Amino acid sequence: MLSSLMRILALVRKELLAVLKDRRTRLSLLVPVLVQTMVFGYAASYDLNRVPYVLWSQDQGAAATALIARFDGTGIFRRIDTVVRERDMRAALDDRRALLAIGIPADFSRRLAAGRHADVQLIADGRNSNTAGTALGYAQAVIGAFNSHWRATHGEGRAPAHLSVRAWYNPNLLTRWEMIPGLIGTLTLLQTLLLTAMSVAREREQGTFDQLLVTPIRPVEIMAGKALPAMLIGLVQASGVLLVAQLWFHIPFEGSFAVLYGGIVVFVLAAVGIGLVVSALSYTMQQAMLYSFVLLMPFTLLSGLTTPIANMPRVLQYFTLINPLRYAIDIAQRVYLEGAGMRLLLPDLWPLALIGAVTLTAASWLFRHRLQ
Repeated sequence: MLSSLMRILALVRKELLAVLKDRRTRLSLLVPVLVQTMVFGYAASYDLNRVPYVLWSQDQGAAATALIARFDGTGIFRRIDTVVRERDMRAALDDRRALLAIGIPADFSRRLAAGRHADVQLIADGRNSNTAGTALGYAQAVIGAFNSHWRATHGEGRAPAHLSVRAWYNPNLLTRWEMIPGLIGTLTLLQTLLLTAMSVAREREQGTFDQLLVTPIRPVEIMAGKALPAMLIGLVQASGVLLVAQLWFHIPFEGSFAVLYGGIVVFVLAAVGIGLVVSALSYTMQQAMLYSFVLLMPFTLLSGLTTPIANMPRVLQYFTLINPLRYAIDIAQRVYLEGAGMRLLLPDLWPLALIGAVTLTAASWLFRHRLQ
């Protein structure tokens, strides 16, 4: 047992030296993770801080003026133009100068003063459906606040029901708070899978794999020696994303670091198992890289990072059950934002452990089968 452990440790040392001695490899392990975290944190956002709009108002009354002032006073809606013809309003949308167009009819103030309903026209540029939907939601909130204030100040009483909205775990609904914890799993999977998949392929290309086989090291020990360095590097990369989230973006961490790292270890084990299967099936580094990218794209799309799994077709939802990234993102977000403990994470942990057991067993069988 001790001799087997020493052989594994020697192979781990060899793998770490092979990775860390190459300057380009060292940079590729740390710099892309940090850069991608910063890019996703700033660029990949569904938040709207500025909604350019164009106004077509045919009413100069007090009600229309008060409504327009509410839009301009939010700090989000920025009026880029006030037009006098409907076709100019449409042109601003066609040219993408405005995201939203607001039209107020000539009888708007008169109808409100008479206690009747009045229409407001909202036209959004639907070429980007997510942004358009968010902008319309903001506009409807402004109009709703105007309606409540109008009822209260014109003798109609307050609205019978007042909606008080509160978002748990992400009070300001910032995309960054959801995206960055999810990147802990996403970027770790990317680097770990590539590193593990190319480990044996690199040995084959360099001609050192045959030399490895004539040593006393057994195939299972070779697999363990290839897996452990990838797991260590995966944990270091996950820590890098976590540090950026904590020190740069200042996203509040509500959970336990022990629970988070426990979930990451199980996830990295599953990712390494998949990488070893790819490595056992690949003869060259080019093949290993190609197979890895073929897996990474569906893993990312079916992970729930950008699209809720519940919104996917039923068939694709079944495929997400064998995607380790789905469970890793859920673990990271729930521990980070919700403060979930191990008991609440069991529905995510046991599938990850099962995926790891199946893939590591398959990789072990493939190693023995191909060596024979």
